[in-house]
Amino acid sequence: MKRRLSLFAVLLLAAQPAHAGSLVLAWPAPAEPADSGGWEVEEFDGETRYRVVELDGRRVLEADSESAASSLYLEREIDMTATPILEWSWRIETPLAVADERSKDGDDYAARLYVVAPGEGMFGLPRAINYVWANQAAVGDAWPNPFTAKVMMVAVDSGEAHAGDWRTHRRNVRADFLRLFEREVEEIEGIAVMTDSDNSGLDARAWYGEIAFHPE
Repeated sequence: MKRRLSLFAVLLLAAQPAHAGSLVLAWPAPAEPADSGGWEVEEFDGETRYRVVELDGRRVLEADSESAASSLYLEREIDMTATPILEWSWRIETPLAVADERSKDGDDYAARLYVVAPGEGMFGLPRAINYVWANQAAVGDAWPNPFTAKVMMVAVDSGEAHAGDWRTHRRNVRADFLRLFEREVEEIEGIAVMTDSDNSGLDARAWYGEIAFHPE
């Protein structure tokens, strides 16, 4: 994605109780704008269209990108010592036909989910993990974002396999920060989703289900 990476002032949703100790981040009602209830759009190159819809019997966020790149984000402090397990579901129409997704020109994804941790010290910049539905990379691969090493990419789905299907993932965010950045993270300060296709000039569509944080 073409952008100045200011590590996203990240998303702040309304929380709803789940089972004991969990935090569920719910999307606004379908009649409300997607960027309500604390969600905000950050535009980088054109604007991905986000709207809340009813699909497969549940409320989800639909994202449509036509050669555009913008994120939907929410600022929220979430205690990683209490609820380090991130769980979410997503679905894509198709991956993007980019030549090299590890390059700046190929940094487009049908579905991404960011978690952002505060920087170290007074002037430290935030660090982020970007879980992606990769275009070619193998599931489990991790690599620095081509725009900044302060963001690490992690492939949790890849390619055409499962495109069109709902996929649910669980990640231990605290363990991932330790593995990828060698940092003990006690809290994150935000979370963001993004569907982007500005570099490839293609169309991308994805749907994002509920996002939740659970105890171990």
